Amino acid sequence: MEIYNTLNKKIETFTPNEENTVRMYTCGPTVYHYAHIGNLRTYISEDILEKGLEYLGYNVLRVMNVTDVGHLENDSDDGEDKMEKSAKREHKSVYEIAEFYERAFFEDCAKLNIRKPRIVERATKHIDTYIKIIEKLLDTGYAYISNGNVYFDVSKANGYYKLSGKNPDDLKIGVRETVEEDKSKKNPYDFGLWFTVSKFSNQEMKWDSPWGVGYPGWHIECSGISYKFLGEHLDIHCGGVDNIFPHHTNEIAQSEAFLGHKWCNYWVHGEHLNDSTGKMSKSKGDFLTIGTLESKGYSPLAYRFYCLSSHYRNQLTFTYEGLDEAQKTYNKLKNRIKKLDRTPNLHESKIDFYQNKFKQAISNDLNTSSMLTVLYDVLKDKELTDFTKLYLIEDFDKVLSLDLTIEEENKINEETESMILKKIEERNEAKKNKDFATADRIRNELFDEGIRLIDSREGTTYEII
Repeated sequence: MEIYNTLNKKIETFTPNEENTVRMYTCGPTVYHYAHIGNLRTYISEDILEKGLEYLGYNVLRVMNVTDVGHLENDSDDGEDKMEKSAKREHKSVYEIAEFYERAFFEDCAKLNIRKPRIVERATKHIDTYIKIIEKLLDTGYAYISNGNVYFDVSKANGYYKLSGKNPDDLKIGVRETVEEDKSKKNPYDFGLWFTVSKFSNQEMKWDSPWGVGYPGWHIECSGISYKFLGEHLDIHCGGVDNIFPHHTNEIAQSEAFLGHKWCNYWVHGEHLNDSTGKMSKSKGDFLTIGTLESKGYSPLAYRFYCLSSHYRNQLTFTYEGLDEAQKTYNKLKNRIKKLDRTPNLHESKIDFYQNKFKQAISNDLNTSSMLTVLYDVLKDKELTDFTKLYLIEDFDKVLSLDLTIEEENKINEETESMILKKIEERNEAKKNKDFATADRIRNELFDEGIRLIDSREGTTYEII
């Protein structure tokens, strides 16, 4: 498999530390609000990577954290604590907030056919592991205590800027908005490992430590959970491009200082989903969720299809027009597959040929659009029996996870039904005015959406196909 490695800025041949086994870590959600569809695009890509590796024959052990500790806006003890902010907004405890939004996150993942990783761990369960790591970093001189807090000294880290490609000048005060002066640090770009002295004096989440009652820094949880469940050598670490700096950069620094050797060989990052104003983010206050799309009549799997049509390393600009087209194409694909004859008649002669083409698409830096092309090639191949096509489609869907051969219940929501009835009225009006071109266009548009119109003496009704 060839995969782009952010660490070395090039596509490389993937070679795991242990033959046929992949140890994979993915940064999980900070559970203070619903995940927006930009967040979920990254998890779709990671899901494809995990399933793609399995399709190629690897055993994948994947671990994900759930950040239920209220992290700050940046590396200093500054900004607003996200968990506390949500707790105040919703009049709940931070623990209630974490539990509610963690459940909501995995419900969204289920709707998108994103498989839950084999191991999912809450950050708050592993305080002892973070303390163990921090104690060693202090003993070996990589960390220091200042004004009651523990900081990592990045001047001691070798190759600190390799992953991000940044340099020390990028981190000077005033150069970027996210860097603010913290008088407790030796250097402005050192980062917190443990806070005991904080502006958040009434914070709910605090634990005993050798340095006093406090809470862990932003980055230590991922290093701790990865080390505890995947060991000292990690094959792949995933996340969005916004995690490259400072989060993943700091993970490397503290993990390699703790372990004394290289930690992770391959870093895989998914690009942003943008809206008309730029990168989608919760901080804007108005963001799209899976629930939003569903309320407008869209299938979550149509959104997954929308994402798979673009490469994970390309920025994708979300538009409803684009999603309309994706849902239309997805429904047509499902309808086409539904019409295949399921009479057992398997021709094995070209199965290996198409499976190898599909593997090549996976191995080509996770090229999902090429995977879909192979799928369409199967459907167009007149030499294949319908049953053989179904066999291959089900096989490919182990990776694509689009429920291509699963028939959905013939149910629609009220908004979709209202839309259909409105279209029927428009069509009736067009027929009344002898505008048969418009009437035919409306019929065909609805058919492409999986809705067949039925004309009778009593009027026009419809059925889901």
